[in-house]
Amino acid sequence: MWDIIKWTFWLLIWCAVGAFLWYTLPRNDVVRITDTYEKRVDPGDNSLFWANSNTGESTTTTGYDVFFIQAMSPKDKPRVYRNEDTGWGWPPYFKFDTSNLQAEAADLKSTKENPRWVVVKKYGWRVPYLSIYPNAVSVRPVAGPDVVVIPWISLAILFILGCLVVAIWSRWRKFRTNRIDPLLDFE
Repeated sequence: MWDIIKWTFWLLIWCAVGAFLWYTLPRNDVVRITDTYEKRVDPGDNSLFWANSNTGESTTTTGYDVFFIQAMSPKDKPRVYRNEDTGWGWPPYFKFDTSNLQAEAADLKSTKENPRWVVVKKYGWRVPYLSIYPNAVSVRPVAGPDVVVIPWISLAILFILGCLVVAIWSRWRKFRTNRIDPLLDFE
């Protein structure tokens, strides 16, 4: 019974770590931008998934203006991104250029008949029924919809975290073998 509880605990811990990394680490989407707009939002129960609303603006009013970028994937599936500053908060993208990014995205708009493909670097999830949108960090044009973008930053962070976990685990095993197990050996 103890083994089931222990493995369930560790499974839940690793699922939480995985979900945190999945939300926080940057990912890339190859899309065709169809529209950009600005909307007044007042985050309620889902405010955890919105960036810091007071970066560079007054906090005396309820709600604030957020830029949005609408796009279509190569398989004609809609993608909607919010475009707001992260400021000095978490995740540490130190993004202060939402207006510039909105102008770049508006300049890269295209139609289905004459597509211009771009890579949108983003973090976060899209959950339509909770009105949660991934935050766009950057946009850049690419040659076509079949371009492969390797997420080097995410891979480097995952490699460093993996090395850290292996290092801590190996030191714990050595500590346990040398210090704890001899105390528990009652022969």
